[in-house]
Amino acid sequence: MPALGVRVEGVTKRLGHTLALQGVSTVFEPGRVHGIVGPNGAGKTTLMRVLTGLLKPTQGEVFYYDAQGDVSAAQAKGQTGYFPQEPSLYPDLSCREHLEFFRDLYDLPSQAFESRAKELFDATGMSAFSGRPAGKLSGGMYKKLGLMCVLLNRPRLLLLDEPTVGVDPVSRQELWELVYGFAGQETTVVLSTSYMDEAQRCSKVHILDGGVLKAADTPQALMRRFEVMQFADIFLKK
Repeated sequence: MPALGVRVEGVTKRLGHTLALQGVSTVFEPGRVHGIVGPNGAGKTTLMRVLTGLLKPTQGEVFYYDAQGDVSAAQAKGQTGYFPQEPSLYPDLSCREHLEFFRDLYDLPSQAFESRAKELFDATGMSAFSGRPAGKLSGGMYKKLGLMCVLLNRPRLLLLDEPTVGVDPVSRQELWELVYGFAGQETTVVLSTSYMDEAQRCSKVHILDGGVLKAADTPQALMRRFEVMQFADIFLKK
C-alpha cells in the first residue's frame, strides 16, 4: 500500500479559552519525513492529534490521499500509527508480550506477526531484550518498544510526538535511524520536535508558533528565506 499524504486546510482548534491552532493550512506529502517544529506551547501536539483524528477541528478540514486519489478519514484512521510523547506501556509485560498484545489488537495473522516481530526486533537491536519487562528498560529502549508497537501494523502514516524527548544522545540517534529506516514509499512520517538539529534532518519542516503556521519548506529553503543559521531565530521574527 502506498504512503498516505495529508492536506490541512484552514484548521483552527480552540481548547477551552485557548486558541491552540489558528487557520493552519499545509500539506504533508506522502513518503517524506516531515517535522512540525516550534517552542513549547506552539500547538504541535494539538496539530498531531488533529491529524490522527483524535481531535476534531473547530474550523477547517483535514484531507487524506495517496497515489490513487482521496482516502476517507475512516480509512486513514485505521492506517495511522500514533506515538505520543509518553507512550503508556505495561511495566510488567515483556517486550515480546507487548507485541503479542498489539498483535491481538490489530488482529494480525500469526505468520505475518512473527515475520514483522522479527523485523522490528532486528531493526531496533532489541532481540536480546525480548523477555525483559518494560518497567526495567532504559529510557531509550522504552521509546524503542513503544515505536515497535506502533509500527507492528505497518501504518501508512506515522505520527511521532516529540519521540526523542528524555532520551540520551545515542538513543536519539538510534531512534532517528529507525525513523529513516521505515519512512519511504509505504510510510509518511510526521514528527514534532523542539530540537533544531532534528528539524534539519527532515525533508520538509512546518514551523508553528503560537498556533500559527509561520512557514513550511525544506530546511535549506527556510534558512535561505530567513537568512538565519538556526531555526530558533525564526521564532523571533513576528
